[in-house]
Amino acid sequence: MKRRDIETLRERVSCAAVLERAGFAIDIKESTRRAVKFRRSGEIIIVTHEGRGWFDPLSDAKGDVFGLVEHLDHVGFLQGAERVADLIGFTITEPEWQPARRGGGYNLSLPARWQARRNPWPGSSTWRYLNGERCLPGPLLRAAIKGGLLREGPHGSMWAAHTDNAGVVTGWEARGPQYRGFASGGMKVLFRLGPDTALRLAVTEAAIDAMSLAAIEGLRDGTLYLSTGGGWSPATQAALRELASRPDAQLVVATDANSQGDLFAARLRALAEDAGCDWTRLRPSEEDWNEKLKIREKEKREKKEGGVPHSHRPRQGRLRPAEPALDPAGRDAGGSGGIMKD
Repeated sequence: MKRRDIETLRERVSCAAVLERAGFAIDIKESTRRAVKFRRSGEIIIVTHEGRGWFDPLSDAKGDVFGLVEHLDHVGFLQGAERVADLIGFTITEPEWQPARRGGGYNLSLPARWQARRNPWPGSSTWRYLNGERCLPGPLLRAAIKGGLLREGPHGSMWAAHTDNAGVVTGWEARGPQYRGFASGGMKVLFRLGPDTALRLAVTEAAIDAMSLAAIEGLRDGTLYLSTGGGWSPATQAALRELASRPDAQLVVATDANSQGDLFAARLRALAEDAGCDWTRLRPSEEDWNEKLKIREKEKREKKEGGVPHSHRPRQGRLRPAEPALDPAGRDAGGSGGIMKD
């Protein structure tokens, strides 16, 4: 095949077409205009560069449309190129993105966009979403706001800051009643709730899960609650490795209780062992920590409404853990010396 033909195919065939033909579907809630997430069972592929590029957030695989076919079908370049050629004219499903408002802020620098947003406050739409719908307690939200971690996003959404190890905002997770995404032009590193000097590193897949685990544990002393934002960029890996390499650090793998969570857990364990860091796995009894928190809060309300003798409203001045955040079915733990069970 001539180089001119290869370039023509690369321009005419989108990575999205390859993925849809292979049975992947768009995860519209976790996609942005610049990064469209596709799922097939436990597999994830992110399509970038207007359909011309892709990467696998659970591995180091990335490339163009030819590399994608080779990655999915385990074939060589020539056979992959033939399969790409067969896709010319294939119609793909495009998500209907809402156009950015004129003067909506996308031309501002990342720090300027962050600073332009207000902090959430009791009664604001973001506070109602986090406290009412997500059941995150007021004291924890105040702690996160005091730490400069949260902003009011559009349409009642929350912005949760990702920062590098120097504390510079690199982007933010955006979550709301109708939207999930990441800052346009931003970079996923880590959401961080807790003291920078903490040696217990609890790693989740979303900022809301990090805050939910913190609520369940009562903002445990000596713990830094982290979120990767569902990604595994080189910057995220480097930041986690730096934290895990400190003497006496312990990596707490607090990913979701599903196949994707297990894949993330395996990568975190490997990172901990490479860094010589002890690790343990905390698995929520529900699919994620926020679901567990919401069920716990619902049970507390039902118990209170049932007229339990001597029950009274707890003081709101501090967080208190109701139970250990441990998987009752089994607690994996390990370190550089191997895996052990309690």
